[in-house]
Amino acid sequence: MELYRRSLYYLSAEIIENITPRVPYMKSRSVLLAALVLAPVFPAASGAQATAWTIDPVHSELTFRIRHYVTKVRGTFAKWQGSVTADPKNLAAGSVDVTIDAKSIDTNNEQRDGHLRSNDFFATDSFPSLTFKSNKVEVKGSDLKIYGDLTIRGITKPVVLSGSFGGVTKGMQGEERMGFEATTKINRLDHKVSWNRAVEGGGIMLGDEVEINITIEATRK
Repeated sequence: MELYRRSLYYLSAEIIENITPRVPYMKSRSVLLAALVLAPVFPAASGAQATAWTIDPVHSELTFRIRHYVTKVRGTFAKWQGSVTADPKNLAAGSVDVTIDAKSIDTNNEQRDGHLRSNDFFATDSFPSLTFKSNKVEVKGSDLKIYGDLTIRGITKPVVLSGSFGGVTKGMQGEERMGFEATTKINRLDHKVSWNRAVEGGGIMLGDEVEINITIEATRK
């Protein structure tokens, strides 16, 4: 290391001798020499790096609710996966990526689920996946706003999820676990999920607004 530094010093001195006017400002030249010599030895410190986390589907949940006549019906998707890239100390630099198996829709009624898989709704034979990819995260204390693109039936629309950060802890096997939850509302007509039926006496069977709730527990890769 000492030989390396000496070599850099003399090389830098020769370069400066050739390009620097001969003026009596030796202090400035000494500072420049020190910068050239020490820069390779002491590189600038880098910021904290975001870490990849895998969503644990066993301890996570993705649900939706929509009006049916005069009440709301709840549903979920049994198969979905995704990842979170985040530094818990700098969540604003993080991102979320989720892929959902459209055919795994479950509203606790097989006949209705079959209808939801049809072209009247999700058209799962043509569009087997729903996806969400974030592009911006805003943090205020433990509150989060996650901006991103939601794709349903091949149509991508911007959405904003509002939620909160649950923190980081250690699991039973010593693995790090991070959690957060968020919710948003979308208009299903924006994605051409438009089937409906008129109700005798006025009105329609289904609402257009869909409430989406997601709870995520993720483990560090």
